[in-house]
Amino acid sequence: MSAVVWTAAASLAAWLWLLLGQGFFWRTDLRLPPRREPDTWPSVCVVVPARDEAAVLPQSLPSLLAQDYPGQAEIFLVDDGSSDGTGTLARALADRHGGLPLTVGSPGEPPPGWTGKLWAVRHGISLAHTRGPRYLLLTDADIAHEPDSLRELVAAAETAGFDLVSQMARLRVASMWERLVVPAFVYFFAQLYPFRWIAKEGSRTAAAAGGCVLLSAAAAERAGIPDSIRHAVIDDVTLARAVKRSGGRIWLGLAERVDSVRPYPGLGDLWRMVSRSAYAQLRHHPLVLLGTVLGLALIYLVPPVALFAGLATDRAVPAVLGGLAWLVMTATYIPMLRYYRQTLWLAPLLPFTAFLYLLMTVDSAVQHYRGRGAAWKGRTYARPDPTPDQR
Repeated sequence: MSAVVWTAAASLAAWLWLLLGQGFFWRTDLRLPPRREPDTWPSVCVVVPARDEAAVLPQSLPSLLAQDYPGQAEIFLVDDGSSDGTGTLARALADRHGGLPLTVGSPGEPPPGWTGKLWAVRHGISLAHTRGPRYLLLTDADIAHEPDSLRELVAAAETAGFDLVSQMARLRVASMWERLVVPAFVYFFAQLYPFRWIAKEGSRTAAAAGGCVLLSAAAAERAGIPDSIRHAVIDDVTLARAVKRSGGRIWLGLAERVDSVRPYPGLGDLWRMVSRSAYAQLRHHPLVLLGTVLGLALIYLVPPVALFAGLATDRAVPAVLGGLAWLVMTATYIPMLRYYRQTLWLAPLLPFTAFLYLLMTVDSAVQHYRGRGAAWKGRTYARPDPTPDQR
């Protein structure tokens, strides 16, 4: 048997494992767990870090102000050194729309060792602590919530006893490149962090989606949030790990009524969104990068190459193996395309999208070694020193 046949067989075996042994990551039916309304609604403070968000704030902030929450709730928007009048606009929107009380604060520039977002979150949590809330809703400035979003999140946490309940907001899918890249982004995330494993007792898998995280104040204090994760570029996953490591119960699923309004119309916009943190996801380790590139090639690129190579050379075995692997890949991607209400003809294009992600990951490493890694909104974050639990 040739190397092509062995490689195609390995790819098919990998896809059969992913289909059945990776927590059924491809299923998209995991929504908020069963819940009932509590007798007494706990108090909640909403913390919104915002840096140069004037373009999206008119679509997102009114949805928070309009939350239909029976208990006490208040919003703390933290203007993280914006140059576009984000804080002033937030106050004007609150005056115009009314609703939940809004406080706008500003923490100043982050000190060394802190990312700007987490420094803003720290300031927001400090402001919130004066109200003594039971829960904190950490949500990004580009996230729009339906009026019952906060009510449903709190009901889910109270019913099941979760310390952290997170929903992955439905990202905007409007342009051609968004249709090609965005559903795959969520698909790959679920493949890395199968949602069903996250809430499972005894599982080490932990992740959250930073756009919508309901966190109990007690769990935040136990886990030392945000100080214990102050350096994290991928702050949502790091936050979930810290909460789970400190004994907290966490849950993550897909959202139906929580949406991101931030546009990524061109390939360059999506490229920067992915590449700014891809190498950080690999812990800035060259060998992990190499393994990731080889793994992506084996899983996503080998199937079409084996199929077309087999057809071109009249060799049935690699063509069949590659075709079967590509078929399984395509079938697992269809549920995500349906969730995003996209045409199913995009499913066979997943190898091309995966190749783009491979290039974005390599570019992330290149930018890191050029001193431009993890750049976002005028700030660049160097590789942090490892914390004691990472050594």
